[in-house]
Amino acid sequence: MEQPEGFKVKGKEDLVCRLKKSLYGLKQAPRQWYKKFDSFMIEHRYQMTTSDHCVFVKRFDDGEFIILLLYVDDMLIVGQNSDKISKLKKELSKSFAMKDLGPAKRILGMSISRDRKNRKLRLSQESYIEKVLKRFNMDKAKPVSTPFPSHFKLSSKQSPTRDKEKENMTMVPYSSAVGSLMYAMICTRPDITHAVGVVSRFLSKPGREHWNAVKWILRYLRGTSKMSLCFGGGKPELIGYTDADMAGDLDSRKSTSGYLITFSGGAVSWQSKLQKCVALSTTEAEFIAATEACKEMLWMKRFLQELGQEQHKYILHCDSQSAIHLSKNPSFHSRSKHIDVRYHWIRDVLESKQLQLEKIHTDDNSSDMMTKSLPKDKYEFCRRAAGLLEPST
Repeated sequence: MEQPEGFKVKGKEDLVCRLKKSLYGLKQAPRQWYKKFDSFMIEHRYQMTTSDHCVFVKRFDDGEFIILLLYVDDMLIVGQNSDKISKLKKELSKSFAMKDLGPAKRILGMSISRDRKNRKLRLSQESYIEKVLKRFNMDKAKPVSTPFPSHFKLSSKQSPTRDKEKENMTMVPYSSAVGSLMYAMICTRPDITHAVGVVSRFLSKPGREHWNAVKWILRYLRGTSKMSLCFGGGKPELIGYTDADMAGDLDSRKSTSGYLITFSGGAVSWQSKLQKCVALSTTEAEFIAATEACKEMLWMKRFLQELGQEQHKYILHCDSQSAIHLSKNPSFHSRSKHIDVRYHWIRDVLESKQLQLEKIHTDDNSSDMMTKSLPKDKYEFCRRAAGLLEPST
């Protein structure tokens, strides 16, 4: 290594330092790796997308394209011409030690399957979920139909107070189980987002009832482990749904914001999150949720445009007529002036016609499962709308 700036020894400026620590252990290692890879891609006339700096695109004169996605040192390459993809792989192998694993079948614990006849693509984490169930001795548990039933009313009051209770709970792998569920939730399972969000609030002091809720989620996964996120069942259009649950948190009385964004029949982005402030009305809670969904929708819109995917209009669906009215009109100032200025940003977005906010009936709002416990029938509807299907479907 070159001598660090400010540590050069007089008369020995031309010497280099001997590196005793492995490269992976250095703070600058990821940055240096990315800079090296970025310079290679620019050299071969690939453009980095501004929306995601780990996605590179190259368009050829004949109208074809190649998209390369980098995740640390794993790569996915998408293109229309296999010869051009092979050429890129050869160039990569000249500069980097790499393995060509052929057509993508697995990445980051997700299995990828294609049905070329019906033009569908599926993402599944069945093997990962099975490992998690086995790890926590839930592989033979009795399945349940929903991940978070209404009889669970979790709060910090259920945390252990006596020493013996605290000692018993230290033997329970609560944090480990919630962390394992989070990875499934982030990758392919939007249906457990709300449930995992609730149980993750008690990581510091989990109680017996909190652990029962985690086991219930695992029981739900026991019955739905074969489900996969399916794309290709709808038009290649970006469609957003937003919802809020008023004062859902029993401790702080904060509301929960949720959104679900789909593309080509499958969910591509989802979130269930406690709002930063206590909402004073359902209108305010829905208005804040719509603003958060709007931010994500705009990013997804820009990202798709950089990949060359344009559409006529971008619609975000909300089931609150009053929140839609508030986002389009600065009326009722006395009732809304206390709302943080940052949430009024949605008005500028709608005025500039970057997005459209439209009313949807509550029964058709698939983001409902992001904010609250639902009956089985409504829950299954939301799940299907998000593109989560059984293998036979």
